[in-house]
Amino acid sequence: MKYTYLGRSGLKVSRLCLGTMNFGVDTDEQESFRIMDAALDAGINFFDTANIYGWGENAGRTEEIIGRWFSQGGGRREKTVLATKFYGDMSDKQDGPNGEGGLSAYKLRRHLEGSLRRLQTDHIELYQMHHIDRNVSWNELWGGFETAVAQGKIGYVGASNFAGWDLAVAQGEAKARGFLGLVAEQHKYNLLCRLPELEVLPAAQGLGIGIIPWSPLDGGLLAGNALRGSAGKRSGDPKRVEQHRSQLEAFKELSDELGEREDIIALAWLLANPAVTAPIIGVRTLEQFERSLRAVEVELDEATMKRLDEIFPGPGGQAPNAYAW
Repeated sequence: MKYTYLGRSGLKVSRLCLGTMNFGVDTDEQESFRIMDAALDAGINFFDTANIYGWGENAGRTEEIIGRWFSQGGGRREKTVLATKFYGDMSDKQDGPNGEGGLSAYKLRRHLEGSLRRLQTDHIELYQMHHIDRNVSWNELWGGFETAVAQGKIGYVGASNFAGWDLAVAQGEAKARGFLGLVAEQHKYNLLCRLPELEVLPAAQGLGIGIIPWSPLDGGLLAGNALRGSAGKRSGDPKRVEQHRSQLEAFKELSDELGEREDIIALAWLLANPAVTAPIIGVRTLEQFERSLRAVEVELDEATMKRLDEIFPGPGGQAPNAYAW
């Protein structure tokens, strides 16, 4: 496994991040344990989850599964760089309107305590805002995060689904307080979703924020199964397959020429971008996980990168040059 620093922090993480969104939903606890054990054995030390995973009435279930896995001991917690997120509705009915989705110092404190309890740990390496909430001031949020860091409950702060200007404002406010601010941004980024190249990726690079791509295979559409009618829930939509059929067929042809699977090429393309820290591999089975490891070994040459640009055109570069003189 290869490693890199998480943004401008001194924390080293694996170039692949294990996503746990399926744990307790499409993946039972026993298989989840096997996948996490295999991840550590393969050198993957970066695990990502969120308090709402498990979804709906089962929100929190995924964190609980990870907590029970940690409780087995064997150095599992010590070897893991743990990331979780908060924003969604985790109301237990006693929070009233403050239990709804969003950010606040109140939610930060309550949701952090809930995650620590479910995860059976006393600290979280990377605590992330799952979405921007422009109704809340950075003065309030950075005050809450500073307290959590001072208490030793979190190590670093991350974001998810922030626009480029959100990242800039957040970092400016953090700098004014003498606080490190954000070290990571989780963002939807893949061959079929290259809009972040306009603003988010250059902003993140300039500000020392590592990009952690979620949905690196676009929900399975880039995994090679869509054309065979066996893709994931989102990519299995026939309308989406037909919309991108010509691209997917060209992608398959290129992958066949290279002797690699489409999913491996899609992950290797992300890993080749200097803005990317680690794509999140949201596997459902141990077999899927083991297949994904190949991505860190594949290096795409200039000709292959050019062909991928032709098949999946990006926005034309960074803003404003992509659309102005």
